[in-house]
Amino acid sequence: MVFFKIFFISLMVGLAMKGSWINLEDLQNFFLHHIQNNLQTISLLSFLVGFVWILYMLTRPKPVYLVDFSCYLPPSHLKVSIQTLMGHARRAREAGMCWKNKESDHLVDFQEKILERSGLGQETYIPEGLQCFPLQQDMGASRKETEEVIFGALDNLFRNTGVKPDDIGILVVNSSTFNPTPSLASMIVNKYKLRDNIKSLNLGGMGCSAGVIAVDVAKGLLQVHRNTYAIVVSTENITQNLYLGKNKSMLVTNCLFRVGGAAVLLSNRSRDRKRAKYELVHTVRIHTGSDDRSFECATQEEDEDGIIGVTLTKNLPMVAARTLKINIATLGPLVLPLKEKLAFFITFVKKKYFKPELRNYTPDFKLAFEHFCIHAGGRALIDELEKNLKLSPLHVEASRMTLHRFGNTSSSSIWYELAYTEAKGRMKEGDRIWQIALGSGFKCNSSVWVALRNVKPSANSPWEDCMDRYPVEIDI
Repeated sequence: MVFFKIFFISLMVGLAMKGSWINLEDLQNFFLHHIQNNLQTISLLSFLVGFVWILYMLTRPKPVYLVDFSCYLPPSHLKVSIQTLMGHARRAREAGMCWKNKESDHLVDFQEKILERSGLGQETYIPEGLQCFPLQQDMGASRKETEEVIFGALDNLFRNTGVKPDDIGILVVNSSTFNPTPSLASMIVNKYKLRDNIKSLNLGGMGCSAGVIAVDVAKGLLQVHRNTYAIVVSTENITQNLYLGKNKSMLVTNCLFRVGGAAVLLSNRSRDRKRAKYELVHTVRIHTGSDDRSFECATQEEDEDGIIGVTLTKNLPMVAARTLKINIATLGPLVLPLKEKLAFFITFVKKKYFKPELRNYTPDFKLAFEHFCIHAGGRALIDELEKNLKLSPLHVEASRMTLHRFGNTSSSSIWYELAYTEAKGRMKEGDRIWQIALGSGFKCNSSVWVALRNVKPSANSPWEDCMDRYPVEIDI
């Protein structure tokens, strides 16, 4: 409207200058009056636009960058083959430390069969406390394992990034079943002499999906505390969690879990974008624990003899599939192209109102992501997600090779997988990565990243000494 007024005034001025019927003095007064009003209008609009812009800049979500991350590589003397591991088990049984009679030979055989089909290779790691006789499962041995993993990952991270411990403003640590007092977060604060006002959290009992939860928590804190670094540490303790009873549903965890951990450096500082590897795009967390079957499908408890272990029920595959489905339905609208969204919506409407027998439409997530980091919980889990998401062997290669080389390292496995992709030289600028993890509770969590450049592996990558041998063929 302002522009039309100015145009009209200009037109009248032009006519007046040509000696038209308009009185010049009246026109000048008219012009000055409207310019004054227009200046007031323009000033008001400028103020409002400026105010809205400042408000937006102050309240918009701050980008979260992944500067670098480090996965712990245990020393070579902790490597065990399947044959060595079963030798340890038999020796422990004969020494009376577990499965105390020879009638329990079938329990050793049961674990050996699980291991042979597990997808684990001959170079996974178990802690020192479980390689000596008698076994050392006390607090001291457990703390030693965790300290070596966490400090090893953090030392390498600080060395690679050049960030000083005093620069860290946020610390989030997750370990599901080992939570001593003082906490693991306090242990890190003490070791690296982190500053007094650090915002530290210690997450426990949240299972293998806790790594994504920790990232999501750190992201939330980075939105509040500006211009700072956050460190996320994800690990699990094996020493204290070896099950020595005779319940087969509890023995499965002995066969899958191995030593491992990761430390991740996040930043909300705009100047870190130039050197950061990735930007965090989305986190999606799904928790179906309100359902009893979900809550009880993976539970730490005592067996009939009072020995503590983690029970995996027969409902686990069904619960995992249902929770994954909800996660996918939540994540899909955020990342899928319009064509896939429409196909999903049309199928949903048809199924709900016209053809209840119609199969659910599975979106093609290969159109949304170039790389998939599926939690290396076991061969069956990777197989199921490969099938349900219609992925190619290349898409699940990082997950299978991580399981083969390092075993199930719980919440840190998705970082070993990302390190594998980097080591293969496959991460290009603009590539999108989907990290997906499932864990007790029952939970399914996703994080989505985008590569800010062609990413090279960091120094002392866990794959540095063996990448030339991978991928390997895994017998079915």
